[in-house]
Amino acid sequence: MTAYEVAVRAEATLGEGPTWDAATGRLIWLDILGSRIHTYDPASGRRTVRTTPQHVGAVKPRAAGGLVLNLRDGVALLDPDGTLGWLHHDPVPGRRANDAAVAPDGSLWVGTMRYDEAAGGGTLSRIAGDGTVETVLDDVTVSNGTGWSPDGRLMYYVDSPTRRIDVFDHDGGRITNRRTLAEIEAGAGFPDGLTVDADGCVWVALWDGGAVRRYTPSGALDRVITLPTPRITACAFGGPDLRDLYVTTARTGLSAPSALAGCLLVIPEAGQGRPHPPFTG
Repeated sequence: MTAYEVAVRAEATLGEGPTWDAATGRLIWLDILGSRIHTYDPASGRRTVRTTPQHVGAVKPRAAGGLVLNLRDGVALLDPDGTLGWLHHDPVPGRRANDAAVAPDGSLWVGTMRYDEAAGGGTLSRIAGDGTVETVLDDVTVSNGTGWSPDGRLMYYVDSPTRRIDVFDHDGGRITNRRTLAEIEAGAGFPDGLTVDADGCVWVALWDGGAVRRYTPSGALDRVITLPTPRITACAFGGPDLRDLYVTTARTGLSAPSALAGCLLVIPEAGQGRPHPPFTG
């Protein structure tokens, strides 16, 4: 069993979205329901926390500097000087932002879901750097992990209640030929956030499963890392050589959360990640 370490002791209500920012040498992660963006520099141990005006589902670096935020009512740009403005404002009562990912072409693929998790109440949309929006999937319940194969020809995607990791053919921002890569068996939790490593394997966090799994490109399960709290939300490789796997966790809904629920965990030397492009906006 690979040993985990506690990178940041925190009590995040719904920790999510770990993302390595190569330009600053720090990990960005967030607390969706706490409306907070966290950063962590593993070299110095320095941490920062910034409050957002709404629940925040995902935060990614921008090519122009600053961050792009998937907020409750749409997608906003945070400039390096702290200015926050809408790129795409689309408030829907009862709906909030969830996970997001930057595609190989620098576009942002953003997910939404309803607070009550009503079936079909969410979407997956592609947002270009100029703010142009295209709805890619419009019958989603809990839009979660999204990632691409190293060559960019495949896209992996999770709609958590389906218990599946799906895979699409991806070409020029278009996805086709949806099929199942792997299905999480009953009792093992629900697939949540995911990342794709340098070998093209898919690592997925298991909500209520207390683990991270790795699946090969053919869909074979070849690794399970058990963790000390049940609500594992997302994972991403970080560190200067992208070999440490950072894992976010949640406290929400647990009647007796453990001391590590809501912490940022790290599994040193877990594998080999790969760089991800910043958002072009």
